[in-house]
Amino acid sequence: MISSLASSYKIIDNHAHYTKLLLDLTLARANSGSKMTKRIVDISLTFVAGMRGVEMNQHTTIAKEGFNTTMLHLYSHAGTHMDAPRHFLQEGKTIENIRLEKCIGPALVVDLSHAAPNSLLHVDDLSHIANKIGVGTRLLLRTDWDTHAELDDYRTHMPRISADLATWLVEKGVILIGLETPSVASLRPENKSELTEVHQILLRAEMVIVESLADLRALTQEVVEFIALPLKLDQRDGSPVRAIAIEDVQ
Repeated sequence: MISSLASSYKIIDNHAHYTKLLLDLTLARANSGSKMTKRIVDISLTFVAGMRGVEMNQHTTIAKEGFNTTMLHLYSHAGTHMDAPRHFLQEGKTIENIRLEKCIGPALVVDLSHAAPNSLLHVDDLSHIANKIGVGTRLLLRTDWDTHAELDDYRTHMPRISADLATWLVEKGVILIGLETPSVASLRPENKSELTEVHQILLRAEMVIVESLADLRALTQEVVEFIALPLKLDQRDGSPVRAIAIEDVQ
């Protein structure tokens, strides 16, 4: 079972204490004698001007003001992003109140790249790894759908989670789910009830949802260290994130 390492992370806002924590971790690894190295894999989409919900405008230039800056206009669910409960629950937690220890830790990578376009994923699709899923598990569902990110069907024909699978994940105690699709549920207008139902099942349980991941096929291990942190936006329903996976390499 892939359990949470929440107890290993003390989330604090004091820079001095945070620096000491990092130093302690570094010294512990150095003294362990381990020959393992870390491989960092970027599993985020690149934000580019013109993608849905993204505008980037040159604000100042070196030639005129002496320095470059850019004005960013970002939709809260643009690119690789995280849903807060407020996204579908009016009284749900907002993004700055997401428990950060859920966003950092071991994650089980599940290969569902065989899933057909526009298909619903059910409990049976995860039956082969059901014994590895329990309270505190983080799941990354690989569908390779990020290869459609610039195609017309990216938001209309993705494989997605069914209500029965969403309920099962909550009952198992999963704390985070990451997907290579732009939503956990259908974004087609005629499936609005499905979109609402699946999101609400997961978000009522305060499961962290990370959508529009990319390149999970680049991962070589079944379990990776996962990190995806949202911007600290006051009273907002979601946020873009930079998501990475870390693998141990001999």
